[in-house]
Amino acid sequence: MSLTETRRSPTETRPSPTRTRSGLTETRYTIREVAERTGLSQHTLRWYERIGLMPHVDRTHSGQRRFTDKDLNWLAFVGKLRATGMSVADMVRYAELVREGEHTVDERRELLERTRRDVTARIAELTDALASLDYKIDVIYGKARP
Repeated sequence: MSLTETRRSPTETRPSPTRTRSGLTETRYTIREVAERTGLSQHTLRWYERIGLMPHVDRTHSGQRRFTDKDLNWLAFVGKLRATGMSVADMVRYAELVREGEHTVDERRELLERTRRDVTARIAELTDALASLDYKIDVIYGKARP
């Protein structure tokens, strides 16, 4: 084995390439692989799908979910929305608007702009809290900050 090759553990799985209708190969991931890649539990992934936060996830003939790179990108975006403090209801609403199509662009933009305003306000609050901590550390306790 060369230095550039790595060994896979016996339990490590590889994504499954599949052909699309256009004949192109698309990588598909099991729910376990998506959980490993995203840090979300399988239960959370199923819940996201059940509440409508995930778009339709393809399934095999036996009913197993098969996620795509597009699904992984969507989950990464959902993670960013979660980090903003956006409510699950608003995230689901945003997902519904995306599925409804281009005529919902203005409503989607407003939802994201409202969330952005909330994040900006939260950053201001945290900046103020940080200044208070810095004051306590520097002035009252006389310790230098890193």
